[in-house]
Amino acid sequence: MSSNIYEHYMLREILEEPDALRRTIDLERDRIRSVANRIVAENYEMFYIAGSGTSYHAGLASQYALSNLSGLMASALPASEFDRWVPKRISRRTLLIAISQSGESSDILKAADAASERGIPILAVTNTPGSSLAEKADFQFYPRSGRENAVPATKTYVTQLMSLFMFSLELAIRRVGNDELSDFRERLYMAPQAVECTLRSLISEVREASGRFKDLNVIFLLGSGANYATALEGALKLKETCNVFSEGFATREFLHGPLRLVNEDTLLIMIATPDEIRSVVELNRSLKGFGAFTMLISEGTPVVERLSSEVDEIFTVSSGMPWIFSPLLYVLPLQVFAYYSSVIRGFNPDRPEKLRKVVR
Repeated sequence: MSSNIYEHYMLREILEEPDALRRTIDLERDRIRSVANRIVAENYEMFYIAGSGTSYHAGLASQYALSNLSGLMASALPASEFDRWVPKRISRRTLLIAISQSGESSDILKAADAASERGIPILAVTNTPGSSLAEKADFQFYPRSGRENAVPATKTYVTQLMSLFMFSLELAIRRVGNDELSDFRERLYMAPQAVECTLRSLISEVREASGRFKDLNVIFLLGSGANYATALEGALKLKETCNVFSEGFATREFLHGPLRLVNEDTLLIMIATPDEIRSVVELNRSLKGFGAFTMLISEGTPVVERLSSEVDEIFTVSSGMPWIFSPLLYVLPLQVFAYYSSVIRGFNPDRPEKLRKVVR
């Protein structure tokens, strides 16, 4: 794909996500299965998952998948907090999953060193073979996003999610093993087509919506379960690209204080899988009662279609993805919305002021 076709790298890299996911499946499937075999054989009981920024959000989504699929204990935390939160003495067989696009971020390298000091082996999930993180690790696999030029991470995020979901699933198949997990695997491997279809249907309507909301500078994103991580990632993308105040919350947690900030200058983005839709209907009515603008990201079900008169904007993603892997699709409207919102507000989404691709 020629870089001359697009005004910015960020849009190009979002549209490259289906191919990046295909590469990750094709090139990493065997390596991930081999790593899963070794980890099951060594009987690890506890998983810490560390990353910074977008990589932390990928870790949070993978914690949800890992613990729900396999029943293993998993805890995601920012890489910079690893040494403070993890006990010096570990009684269980424990593994650190260290996530970093570059493999060179100072915070993840310090977390890896802290893990080594505790005798905790390391699984590196990095886009960069031969990086410092990969060299420190006992196990490695590599999301195959290809080079990412824009500072805001997009295709690196979805390939991190894909590789971590593949790993969580392979681990669960080896520990639990049932027909549902085999079905999940087949459907997960269909993600590239689902992402491609979703992006194709979203671009023009998201671009138009970005213009309607361009004067709103307070944006809250609400998500539950695995899509709590999606809410955090969407908020980060909006901060990076648009220089707006944006925060992600667990959906019900938003009612415990932050609701006080809602007014007619606020945009609320609600992220909900089909089985969560009914619970956000009343929330939407309350938010509209306070004057807020609301947006819904879900799948195109009849219930969602009936909400079109109550919600200011609805973006739908392809259906059929297991709920536990839904962050792969539900983040897409947020990436595209952040991109077009940045452009329409006069910013360069590729090079946000004050930010760097690698924090050392």
